[in-house]
Amino acid sequence: MALNHHPHEDTLWAYATGNLDEASGVLVATHLALCPACRREVAALEATGGAMFESIDAAPMAGNAFEKLMARVEAETGPRAANSNAKPIRTAPAVGGNSATVLPRPLRDYVGGDLDAFAWRRMTAGVDYVDLPVNAEGRRARLLRIAPGTRVPTHGHGGEEMTMVLAGGYSDASGSFARGDVQTADESTVHQPVADPGEPCICLTVTRGPLMPTGVLSILTKLFPRLGA
Repeated sequence: MALNHHPHEDTLWAYATGNLDEASGVLVATHLALCPACRREVAALEATGGAMFESIDAAPMAGNAFEKLMARVEAETGPRAANSNAKPIRTAPAVGGNSATVLPRPLRDYVGGDLDAFAWRRMTAGVDYVDLPVNAEGRRARLLRIAPGTRVPTHGHGGEEMTMVLAGGYSDASGSFARGDVQTADESTVHQPVADPGEPCICLTVTRGPLMPTGVLSILTKLFPRLGA
């Protein structure tokens, strides 16, 4: 499958080096399951990171360094293990599976099912959503289901937003996005996505900061905060 839109290279680098937040990591792993080009790039980045690590000269360590390291590991892993919402992220994309499923395997395994496992909630006319229980401070992951032909209200962004199409597609002023494509928006982006006709557009979004509605909708959002949540 040849895709037209991909995560930014610095995002892939953060993923390859294990420095990406959980919500964004879920999205990137899901994209990799559908994108051979990005899988090759991540493999190359991992090799580069490994070569850089091997080139670092060893430094002398204090005699109690190991004991300090183990104490730190125990301190950091204890509370995390107690978090019932924490779920593992697949570090390598799994390709294949039932072609009738909508969610690629990394996302399907993460949430424990496909689209029929969710109780969708209404956001606005033609747009439903489900919040995903990711463990990522400051970021939110959602599935969106947008009815065919629906014009999402024009909006800006209070922070970075990555959107990956899982089914159907949409277009805005920057181009068209189909299954597997990823659009990255930031504070400079103001757009109005329009879902393609024919079938619902299913998207995975990862956002940092709220959406910033424009025009009349910005007034409605002050009265009904969920519209911009």
